[in-house]
Amino acid sequence: MEPERPNYGAIMVHLKKPYWVFLILLFTFVAVLTFQLSTKDILPFQFFGVTGSRKTSVTSGSDPVPDPGSCAGLLGEFPDRIHVMLIKEFGGVGDGKTSNTAAFWKAIVHMQRFSNKGGGQLNVPKGKWLTGSFNLTSNFTLFLEDGAVILGSQDPKEWPVVEPLPSYGRGRERLGGRHISLIHGDGLTNVVITGQNGTIDGQGGMWWDLWQNRRLTHTRGHLVELMNSHNILISNLTFQNSPFWTIHPIYCSNVVIKGMTILAPLNAPNTDGIDPDSSTNVCIEDCYIESGDDLVAVKSGWDQYGIRVARPSSNIIVRRISGTTPTCSGVGIGSEMSGGISNVIIEDMNIWNSAAGVRIKTDKGRGGYIANITIKNITMERVKIPIMFSRGANDHPDYGWDPKAIPKIKGIFISNIMSLNSTKAPILAGIKGGSFEGLCFKNVTLLGLAPTAAWHCEFVSGCTNAVFPLPCPQLQNNGSSACCI
Repeated sequence: MEPERPNYGAIMVHLKKPYWVFLILLFTFVAVLTFQLSTKDILPFQFFGVTGSRKTSVTSGSDPVPDPGSCAGLLGEFPDRIHVMLIKEFGGVGDGKTSNTAAFWKAIVHMQRFSNKGGGQLNVPKGKWLTGSFNLTSNFTLFLEDGAVILGSQDPKEWPVVEPLPSYGRGRERLGGRHISLIHGDGLTNVVITGQNGTIDGQGGMWWDLWQNRRLTHTRGHLVELMNSHNILISNLTFQNSPFWTIHPIYCSNVVIKGMTILAPLNAPNTDGIDPDSSTNVCIEDCYIESGDDLVAVKSGWDQYGIRVARPSSNIIVRRISGTTPTCSGVGIGSEMSGGISNVIIEDMNIWNSAAGVRIKTDKGRGGYIANITIKNITMERVKIPIMFSRGANDHPDYGWDPKAIPKIKGIFISNIMSLNSTKAPILAGIKGGSFEGLCFKNVTLLGLAPTAAWHCEFVSGCTNAVFPLPCPQLQNNGSSACCI
């Protein structure tokens, strides 16, 4: 979907206004031309030079030198997969009608024997491969060739119900267990899901209807969920129509998600794009996302369960993401953040036609902390609320949550933000009795607001430098405070 572009002709008309307005508009024009990305700048994704060979690299093309503008180098290059087979060899039929659940399970069981013998790779050729949920194995590559489409089964029984996540205590939507993801893994090492821009389609319409009609018995499954796993690469594919969150690495480390196209109808409920959860050393870059919820959301557990498990999300980089979500935010921190979230860099994003741009979500009962978050170089077009700190959703797993568990927020650095045709000024809603401090806003320009629009701030403190329109009094230190250094 190509976003509409700003009307630069209309902008130039206003150059007759006073000099300070001229400077702001000139800055707008230059900034947008500098930072703005379009869909065609990103698609198609061809970053890895993958050709169906046994070797998978996170560097670009055949150049062994890592891209200095990429965080994907934390994985380096995976070794050759010694054993490569086709799903057809296990009885797979790519007609879009025949169930391949047994074929995928048979293939994975077969590949497990090579885990310590050079690893295995399962190639999925052109065709439509209908399947229920299946698990991956260690030292393994799932490779979708050009034209390959994996389709999620429309039979809920082929998405078995599993135990809830320890840091959530129950299903996110319903009490009790939850449906397993379409592609799942637990306790794995060195796993790759990649290809020649093949597609994994969760066919989530059935699940969205169950949720909207209040007939859902257990929480919907994700498209891909990896748990307790290390060294994960997901790249160069299209994921679409997930029943619930699309990519959910939880309790993982060393995760790279790169060059992905993630699509869902804009009214599809809770179809988050990428949700790193209680995970460390995560790189998310060069992705295009359209969804009915947050494009990217960093999480770390829900209320007393997340506090007890105490698995934080940290050392996360999100960069060069473009997309739209009319109901939620381009990038979110929380609201499930009870295990703590720290050391996150979010940069070089382009967000349009969305409810919010940057959003930090907390609540009483969450506990935990959000600290040392850097958000910079973000362009927005027709985003209702460019910057938002929200609270009070009254969203708790059960009656065991502690109202005295107040989250602590410190060290949020937001800079180089350009928003065109905004509807509302930023809303920064802290929590009474909580600690929302060290907020820094620098080089933030929000255009299109009504003259009466004003920042709304409660229970927060910080400073600003070069912010338009004028921020709330709680932030009007204008660079004199050390919090912007």
